[in-house]
Amino acid sequence: MFTRKKFNSFCRKPARSKKPVCLPYRKTGSGKSSLLKVLYGDIKITQGEGSVAGYNLVKLKNKDVPFLRRKLGIVFQDFQLLGDRTVKDNLMFVLHATGWEEKGKMNDRINDVLNKVGLSTKGFKMPHELSGGEQQRLAIARALLNDPELILADEPSGNLDPETSNEIMNLFFELSKTSCSVIMATHNYSLIERYPSRIVKIDLGKVTEAN
Repeated sequence: MFTRKKFNSFCRKPARSKKPVCLPYRKTGSGKSSLLKVLYGDIKITQGEGSVAGYNLVKLKNKDVPFLRRKLGIVFQDFQLLGDRTVKDNLMFVLHATGWEEKGKMNDRINDVLNKVGLSTKGFKMPHELSGGEQQRLAIARALLNDPELILADEPSGNLDPETSNEIMNLFFELSKTSCSVIMATHNYSLIERYPSRIVKIDLGKVTEAN
């Protein structure tokens, strides 16, 4: 359960920021996953108010959830790629699933997001042929396909080595400056120290700003 005052403060401030919002946590059970699920419509708000991408989260109906999620990009720690399809086919699958029909526009969009994340020459590769960092970049490209207003990233550096983690953080900072807002959950405090951002802490359902 998120307290009314703090959750409202978090949701109502302008989403567009030139720095990512970080949700640091030190232990499981802090409410990080629940907050992310609230933001993409998987959990209902039980108290207070909140809105994301123009959708009132309190009044959100089940039929509206897919349309909300088309305005969001979600990046998972374990990538969740389709292992039997190439990089381009992973992205084509998402475009088909979200209503795209014109082949030329679909290819243009795929090329655009692959170029944005530095994978323009990897379209023919299978996921297992990519490094961990490249797989995470593909997951970010997938999140960018429908030009989201907001990216939600759950432990995006959790399975990556320090150097690759830095590359992913640099990419998120670049996206937050040029494309969309970013909210990232992480337990990696050293990354937060190296990349100053807006810090929002979660503890037992309470959301508080740390800077």
